[in-house]
Amino acid sequence: MTLSEQEIIRRESLQQLYELGINPFPSNTYEVNVNTSEILEKFPTDETLFQDVSIAGRIMSRRIMGAASFVELQDSVGRIQLYIKRDDICPGEDKTCYNTVFKKLLDIGDIIGVRGFVFITKMGEITIHVKELKLLAKSLHPLPIVKEKEDQIYDAFTDPEQRYRQRYVDLIVNPWIKDTFIRRAQLIGSMRNFLNSKGYLEVETPILQPLYGGASARPFKTYHNTLDTTLYLRIANELYLKRLIVGGFDGVFEFAKDFRNEGMSRFHNPEFTQMELYVAFKDYNWMMELVEEMIEKIAIDLNGSAKVQVGEYIIDFKRPWKRYTMYEVIQHFTGVDISNMDEEELRNTAQTLKVPLTPAMAKGKIIDEIFGEYCEPNLIQPTFITDYPIEMSPLAKKHVSKPGLVERFEAIVNGKELCNSFSELNDPIDQRERFEAQLELGRRGDEESMVLDEDFLRALEYGMPPTAGLGVGIDRLTMIMTNTASIQDVIFFPQMRPEK
Repeated sequence: MTLSEQEIIRRESLQQLYELGINPFPSNTYEVNVNTSEILEKFPTDETLFQDVSIAGRIMSRRIMGAASFVELQDSVGRIQLYIKRDDICPGEDKTCYNTVFKKLLDIGDIIGVRGFVFITKMGEITIHVKELKLLAKSLHPLPIVKEKEDQIYDAFTDPEQRYRQRYVDLIVNPWIKDTFIRRAQLIGSMRNFLNSKGYLEVETPILQPLYGGASARPFKTYHNTLDTTLYLRIANELYLKRLIVGGFDGVFEFAKDFRNEGMSRFHNPEFTQMELYVAFKDYNWMMELVEEMIEKIAIDLNGSAKVQVGEYIIDFKRPWKRYTMYEVIQHFTGVDISNMDEEELRNTAQTLKVPLTPAMAKGKIIDEIFGEYCEPNLIQPTFITDYPIEMSPLAKKHVSKPGLVERFEAIVNGKELCNSFSELNDPIDQRERFEAQLELGRRGDEESMVLDEDFLRALEYGMPPTAGLGVGIDRLTMIMTNTASIQDVIFFPQMRPEK
């Protein structure tokens, strides 16, 4: 490990602290009785408060002026100024604790605890007059503190790759980043409360699975030594949740980490969070109304309004949302009616529309590519796309009145899929035929085709009631609700290429 000059200096300071009998990483607790936000909010209205405060945080800046200094302290919720006087923290004749320890051996980034009282300086700034100071953790790596010279910003921690790799530094020097993750937690809480209020049970299902299923995607593969078997990280939790519906639950949901071995973009991360919900004796029409109600409520809970700013658009989640069938929306944006085309005609149409295809793509994939190229980017306001061709939906029930289609919808917001839902296929004979058709696609070279799951088919053979299923992408919903342009900005530690 090669150290920078600053890192060498800090390690020398560390050694000197030890030599002075000061443990730079003490193991005892430090009692905190207030945070910066409370002081800054309440002290202006009552200056008799906070006359004996104990607070801890990180040194973010300091101005040393002989026998007194000013320090900016940052805790988990904000920053506040400290006034540190030599004679207060070193009351005896020995001033080593100030002249050597504080002035020379402490650095920006160090974590300290202080006791004192709050007052307002002549400049009108709320400040803590420090009476005691204790080092709680020495920072051995310099923070990228922003500097400004001749209206130019230097050393700002803004490079996306650095921010994602070192999220801990990002959170320190760009503390407003925390707001996105706080709102993400509030979003999940709002959704969970909504589903709990409906009486549905939150459950957990396996992440390591002997067969991957529930979606069309390429999996990550691993191996279990004791079982002597190959296992897969789940691409969806659908098939296990439907087993629970077979077992007699009326409604189950799960906030799940899913994994798909696919490309990465500002809308895709190989590890992502999804909420899946299955409710017995319901269909996709019922589920559309529940989605409208749930997402509108989440928007209001987080933003105080059903209207949310997303980039240049104001997205309005107020019910009801627009609805198109898959064929209607393609005809609306391309001018072409593909509803009665076979695979060859679809391929020719896609070529005319300049939609790139591969030989492995069958009818369902071709339709999906046309939709993705011409329709999805133009659907900004919340829109349901319904009634998909059967080839696109191996787990969805055939449409009750439209041959060749299934009872499925996707909700599209700001040009991207937000959630996916079916009237779930509960006919085990039909499901086996659909799985076998997927196997044929795999033989044609489709790496995202589904596998045949005999145990799931056996579960269906015991009888599954009519069921509505839903999957909601939590990362994408967070992007929308926090007006964030990249999925990497709503995941604490997004997947990255290895550092060189």
